[in-house]
Amino acid sequence: MSDRSVVSGAVTTDVDGGGAGEIPALAPRADFPILAREVNGKPLIYLDSAASSQKPTQVLDAMDTFARTSYSNTHRGAYTLAEEATGAYERARKQVARFINASSVREVIFTRNTTESINLVARTWAEANLRPGDTVLTTEMEHHSNIVPWQLAAERTGARVDYVPLTDDGELDQAAYERLLETAKPKLVALTQMSNVLGTLPPVKEMIAKAHAMGALALLDGAQSVPHLPVDVRALDCDFLAFSAHKMLGPTGIGALWGRRELLEAMPPFLGGGSMIREVKMSGSTWADLPQKFEAGTPAIIEAVGLGAAVAYLSALGMEQVRAHEHALTRYALERLATVPEIRIFGPGAEARGGTISFTLGDIHAHDLATLLDRDGIAIRAGHHCAQPIMDRYCIPATARASFYVYSTSSEVDALAEALERAHGVFAL
Repeated sequence: MSDRSVVSGAVTTDVDGGGAGEIPALAPRADFPILAREVNGKPLIYLDSAASSQKPTQVLDAMDTFARTSYSNTHRGAYTLAEEATGAYERARKQVARFINASSVREVIFTRNTTESINLVARTWAEANLRPGDTVLTTEMEHHSNIVPWQLAAERTGARVDYVPLTDDGELDQAAYERLLETAKPKLVALTQMSNVLGTLPPVKEMIAKAHAMGALALLDGAQSVPHLPVDVRALDCDFLAFSAHKMLGPTGIGALWGRRELLEAMPPFLGGGSMIREVKMSGSTWADLPQKFEAGTPAIIEAVGLGAAVAYLSALGMEQVRAHEHALTRYALERLATVPEIRIFGPGAEARGGTISFTLGDIHAHDLATLLDRDGIAIRAGHHCAQPIMDRYCIPATARASFYVYSTSSEVDALAEALERAHGVFAL
């Protein structure tokens, strides 16, 4: 049966899997204290996990316990608290390395977020390797964090940035990608593994193989993928992967960059200061080994503990189960939302997307729609989602966006659809 959404006109879908009973949350909702609150007198329905996910008590308690009982700076002291803090920080790194199947814990660099991770590569690898006339190839689908750093790197080095176009169905034009590889001969291809607007899951493994065949490196923006599906850097054969804790049940202020060890070894430092040095003389300095080489200054220690707890929580759920839950929920949501009058859903069908659905509703501005839904306790995103090229591609100023996670249910999808129907009725008057 057809499983395809369209990006123009009224949406019609014929999606299997809907109407077969309630799709419950994968994770116990009682683990998430915020889901017990009310907003405007209504139970909170949180559908903005693509922006930032909620945190379970296991993560909150891990950070609180560490702060209350073991907090100290890391890699500096020989006393008990310092050793406990260093151990907790480095255990989190090991958990992250296992989670993405890194070859070595030294390949995991802690950063503030996905944005900083990509900027690290654009400031170090790019400036050391790009020359006038070279090309970085990215796509129209990217978050600004995977566009702007390359534009800035191009300005600094004399290189240029080319873009793989989007199709009308919200997927990357693979024929155009192959042509650009042939003609532009990029030094690096920077791709999202899952669009934060369209939910699209590009065939990144195949795209990486094609990039490597042309001599290019491949960087993946995993901000949306690492929280929602199994990600194995060795199986994908990518060269860099960037992601953030706050989208995967963890705290804000910490993320990670994974890179091939030989690439990281060859790259110059990103920031200079304490912790990242081996020796400092008035005549010059030498750098610490990986990963400390890229972690100048006091790190986000409590946040790293929270990230480790989040990884442990997701690992216990099983990332295959996380993906299966969101896939079922997305299929149901595409079917249910298609019944709302004048809705226009952007992106591919459920088989080619993650748990993110962007839409417009008639002539109602996305911000007005989000405000109206908030009265019913429903939290959705509205705007260009830091992806203005996508808005330009489809000639729209903004979309509303609902995004799901391990605590989401089909009854929440039903509540969203009913609220959209009421909103359509209000604005139709």
